[in-house]
Amino acid sequence: MTPQTLRPPRARDSPMAPTTRAPRARRSWRRALRRDWQLYSLAVLPLLFFLVFRYLPMIGNVIAFRRFRPGGSIFGEYWVGLRYFRMFFTDPTFWEVFTNTLALGTLTLLFCFPLPIVLALLLNEVRARRLKRFVQSVSYLPHFLSIVIVAAMVMQMVSVDGTVNQLVRAVGGDPVPFLQRPEWFHTIYVSSEVWQTVGWGTILYLAALTTIDDNLYEAARIDGAGRWRQTWHVTLPGIRPTMVTLLILNIGTFMAVGFEKILLLYNPLTYPTADVISTYLYRMGFESSNFSYAAAIGLFEAVIGLVLVLTANAISRRTVGASLW
Repeated sequence: MTPQTLRPPRARDSPMAPTTRAPRARRSWRRALRRDWQLYSLAVLPLLFFLVFRYLPMIGNVIAFRRFRPGGSIFGEYWVGLRYFRMFFTDPTFWEVFTNTLALGTLTLLFCFPLPIVLALLLNEVRARRLKRFVQSVSYLPHFLSIVIVAAMVMQMVSVDGTVNQLVRAVGGDPVPFLQRPEWFHTIYVSSEVWQTVGWGTILYLAALTTIDDNLYEAARIDGAGRWRQTWHVTLPGIRPTMVTLLILNIGTFMAVGFEKILLLYNPLTYPTADVISTYLYRMGFESSNFSYAAAIGLFEAVIGLVLVLTANAISRRTVGASLW
């Protein structure tokens, strides 16, 4: 027998290798924690915030399956199973509200997602620095206004004696009570949402545009590409990961259409088109004190949002190769 056949097994050939690797990884993690504990301590408060205000309240979803009475146990009195889910599945009012939510969410996504990209591309082409800063400041300003102030401005502008109806009178038309007409609510809401969010949404795209290599534009110009071809073949692919990430995040909030603004703008006359799931939950929970029913609808909405995010992320990963995870 040769000496080579008598050599001891190497560590990587030994069945004990995984067990020796685990303590080594644990020691390296502890060493990193001791070395950079100041950096890790910065994450304590954000983690506590999410734990206290995001994850612990999820326990309250149990009342969607239990009978809850104000003044009783915070986890409900007794189990009722899927009773409240069957109630809203057979409630025609809920499906009307669900349809309104889909309509407003679709319109908001169609207008509020691509317009910041367009505005960022236009601003990127502006060479006058002062003009660019002025346009940016004017477009960012509505984002910093309170929802109450925005709603008050919208109500003032579209009132019977407001600016819009004054223009209607100037061209010989009759004043229109826009906030009392259900058919006008989608236009009013989406227009105000575009005005308030488009400017702020360009910030991330402008930041992404600065990461594109100028040599790519030079190569495109050498190949004879004009500004439109450069935008299509260089700029848009360069900001595609940012676009995909924001699209997935917007789809995640697809069902959570702006509750505060709708609550301030709508009224019983516009319920047929303005009432969405969030406002319906508010009326069921706080005005009717039917908290279990409202919790069931809210849980249903959250599940739909989760499915939309997972689906959009999977489609994005397989089609364009960019995703959140």
